[in-house]
Amino acid sequence: MTDTELPFGSWPTAITSEFVVTAAVRLWEVRADGTDVYWSEGRPAEGGRTQIVRRSADGTVTDLLPEGMDARTAVHEYGGAAWFVRDGVLWFTNWADQRLYRLEPGDVPVPLTPVPATPRGDRYGDGELAPDGSTVLAVRESHPADGRGAIDVRNEIVRLAADRESQPEVLVTGPDFVVAPRLSPDGGSLALVSWDHPSMPWDDTVLRVRDLATGTDTVIAGGPGESVMEPRWQPDGSLLFLADRSGWWNLYRWTPGGTVTRVIELDAEIGMPAWQLGSSRYTVLDDGSIVFARWRDGYDGLGVRHPDGAVADLDLPFSTITAIARADANAVVVVAATPTTEFGVYRVEFGAGTPQVEPLRPPRELGLDPAAISVPEPISFPSTDRTGAPRTAHALFYPPASNQYGGPAGELPPLLVIIHGGPTASALPTLSLGTQYWTSRGFAVVDVNYGGSTGYGREYRDLLKDAWGIVDVADCIAAASWLGEHGRVDPQRLAIRGGSAGGYTTLAALARPDTPFAAGADHYGVADLEALAADTHKFESRYLDGLIGQYPAHRDIYRDRSPIHHVDQLRKPLIVLQGSDDPIVPLNQSQMIVEALRERRIPVAFLVFEGEQHGFRRAENIRRALDAELSFYAQVFGFKPPPAENIDPVTVENLT
Repeated sequence: MTDTELPFGSWPTAITSEFVVTAAVRLWEVRADGTDVYWSEGRPAEGGRTQIVRRSADGTVTDLLPEGMDARTAVHEYGGAAWFVRDGVLWFTNWADQRLYRLEPGDVPVPLTPVPATPRGDRYGDGELAPDGSTVLAVRESHPADGRGAIDVRNEIVRLAADRESQPEVLVTGPDFVVAPRLSPDGGSLALVSWDHPSMPWDDTVLRVRDLATGTDTVIAGGPGESVMEPRWQPDGSLLFLADRSGWWNLYRWTPGGTVTRVIELDAEIGMPAWQLGSSRYTVLDDGSIVFARWRDGYDGLGVRHPDGAVADLDLPFSTITAIARADANAVVVVAATPTTEFGVYRVEFGAGTPQVEPLRPPRELGLDPAAISVPEPISFPSTDRTGAPRTAHALFYPPASNQYGGPAGELPPLLVIIHGGPTASALPTLSLGTQYWTSRGFAVVDVNYGGSTGYGREYRDLLKDAWGIVDVADCIAAASWLGEHGRVDPQRLAIRGGSAGGYTTLAALARPDTPFAAGADHYGVADLEALAADTHKFESRYLDGLIGQYPAHRDIYRDRSPIHHVDQLRKPLIVLQGSDDPIVPLNQSQMIVEALRERRIPVAFLVFEGEQHGFRRAENIRRALDAELSFYAQVFGFKPPPAENIDPVTVENLT
């Protein structure tokens, strides 16, 4: 029982914006090299740069990149797989120039790729060292010097010397996209995944094996209606890969000669949408056991396939796993989180009995009372598809949580409806201080896995085809309405917020005349679908074909679903937050919606963060974005933020 009643939203909390970013890191990828373990840390306090960290067998932890270096690639704009390591030598792509570098222990980084003709004109990622160690294979994305646009960007697989600067040799060119170049153990065959516009990698991809001596390709899997990813050669010359031909991303094996068999059969997702390069959702131990991550009913977890074919879930606390790598004969290393802890790096050892978990890079010691942490509750609720037919949608619900405060008797909390980006991503059931920032103040939060989200099979993921701005909006409204009807939240104080694709859904939901939302927060969201179709990067330049329809043939649909053309329906207060250098949702998208609101004298707040791209990486900007949004809700809903935090109020124009 709490001791003090205060209005919801105004509760004092230890989870301030400073607390959110202090010592915060973004852990994502992990590798093992002998007895050493390496991982990447995105550090807001260092301008958002990515450092590579090594933990030696004796427990010594070392930062490897010198000051000014940042292991991050701009391939597909979203990056991923910017580094790899073998025998203590690190290869990485540096953000500033996108050149590939080699770093030997105790030395300085040496560039391996030529100086690009234009800044970041050639970008490298998803690299791998050849079995003999002499060459490196990588994806190269080449941008024209004249900046003519996405149509002239080339994505190829190249080979270059592993120890000195050389001119890359093109091995594979032609498809619109090529990823996951993986050499067979004998170095003679190259596995790769490719796809062409207008498909995205979760729609239709092709896995092929190329004989490097003859140039002959053998198609292994994929094609229309099948997404294939993560090919991994095995010592016996077979090839493992993930495919969703059953309706779920499960694991398959190909053996030379053409035989493909399913290795793991589950009504769960082992794969995840390939927004970034280099996903790692399974690995193989020496006895043939396969350790894998699997997403089911809104939660991630680890499983194992034993050599006899039996598959079992592991009784471990992890609820989200971003990467798995083999550590040694009987152990893996993972980047994982739980509902009450942030991401950490762990070693999981298999033997007799329960697997043993050792933290290698523990999550932050937050010092929070467990009663002050809101644990997500999976919920399912009725909604409709694009035709209006009934169906079920899903979300994670976070009730307000405090060890000291409660709301006034008879009052229900305001609700923040969060829409993840993608839109094929998922709500993550892990401790996010960005979410707890709200729940610890007395807000309820619902993170919606609307139709189109991953984790519920391909059929659910395909619900958003031709239906962006319809199905996602319906599910967000349905989640808020269901919670209001069940007495969990105040139906008069519903707010909706999202970034990127979630920002578009926010705007689309607010632009409905029957919207139940009283306010919204748009983080670098899409306001004009036509403008996005004409002005975005290659990776997503045809994405809207599947979500909306081909452009300009379906220009009427683009205009009808663009919030900018429905500003007469936007009557609710809105805060807009945008990075000045966003290449995915350009600044002019946010400027258009803000100017339209200003002209109609709708309450609006607008913050532009100089130098930020798609998402905010710098600590000071993450802090300001959180506090400005809190100030906005306080002004709209009529409560006062905790005075001890000294939050700088945001200016809300036209608010009377």
